[in-house]
Amino acid sequence: MRIGVLKEIKPEEYRVSLTAAGARELTSRGHDVFVEQGAGLGSNIRDEDFAASGVTIVPDAAAVFEEAKLLLKVKEPLREEYERLRPHHVLFTYLHLAPDTVLTQALVDSGAACVAYETVQNDNGRLPLLAPMSEIAGRLATQVSAQYLERTNGGKGKLIGGATGVEAARVLVMGAGVAGGNAAAIAVGMKAKVKVLDVNIDRLAELEMALPHVECLMSNQTTIEEQVAKADVLIGAVLVPGAKAPALVSEELVMAMEPGSVIVDLSVDQGGCVATSHMTTHTDPVYLRNGVVHYCVGNMAGVVPVTATVALTNSTLPYVMRVADLGLELAARSGAALARGINVYEGKVANAAVAEATGLPYVPIESLLPIDFG
Repeated sequence: MRIGVLKEIKPEEYRVSLTAAGARELTSRGHDVFVEQGAGLGSNIRDEDFAASGVTIVPDAAAVFEEAKLLLKVKEPLREEYERLRPHHVLFTYLHLAPDTVLTQALVDSGAACVAYETVQNDNGRLPLLAPMSEIAGRLATQVSAQYLERTNGGKGKLIGGATGVEAARVLVMGAGVAGGNAAAIAVGMKAKVKVLDVNIDRLAELEMALPHVECLMSNQTTIEEQVAKADVLIGAVLVPGAKAPALVSEELVMAMEPGSVIVDLSVDQGGCVATSHMTTHTDPVYLRNGVVHYCVGNMAGVVPVTATVALTNSTLPYVMRVADLGLELAARSGAALARGINVYEGKVANAAVAEATGLPYVPIESLLPIDFG
């Protein structure tokens, strides 16, 4: 198969969808790989490194779209990218379509097959291609919350781990998945007082066993109201695969937090789980609302691209190889996890959560491809 690796054009996005080592695995299997010039520089991967892996370096994105059938990216396509999509293309990237009807409609209109890393889902409910970035974002969330608790950064002036004889900061993590679990782990390591809320009692039990110093609580509206008001740091890590994140924290609850408290909303790329959240960038990452510092960067892992690009390739490469070896249709028929990742196919929205969030018609993927989900 002819595979294209595009340079990311989203502001402050330094990751690339494939490492040179990953490219070598593909070329060694007989696939042709076309990499846009400079695509890996943000992750310290030179064009020469890619070329040594047997790829062809092409001058611009137009050449990648022209040469390749399978297009690999990290972030959702921007307008100048999705306007180049054609029906023969297979786009494989993080899409996060639920809060973006315009992008979803554009992908439908393109006729391309669009597979979202974040909705590739195993039978056990795990999200193997979202997990590595969730892990990194969760760890970063605690780091940045500690930074923005500092008085000079707009925070209330608390050290997250306290000091001898001084109470540590109270960190509330909403969501006990990969991102929330990693946020809690780093917070515990920094000696914060950590509580985690979730509606999945089994996941809370797992986390409690792994992190015995964390208090795990069943999430409900009463508990949310009680705990948010007391938190110095609120880390939102709520996820419903493919769907808009539920806005569990109202503006009234944000107003109940002490001035200088910090919110890090990891769910913002799916619409956010805090009513006062809106997308920010690494250049301008925070804003004050009701006296509370909000950090809502949608591509958090992009700030550590050397780590993130390798982690992403480690997870995505087996799926990329399957699509390259078999073609998307046969690969999807032989693997339900990959089939669940198909959000748009043959001009139709094939993911129920995306269709519901965007108001576009839904056509189940199994009615378009003969897939048995068991």
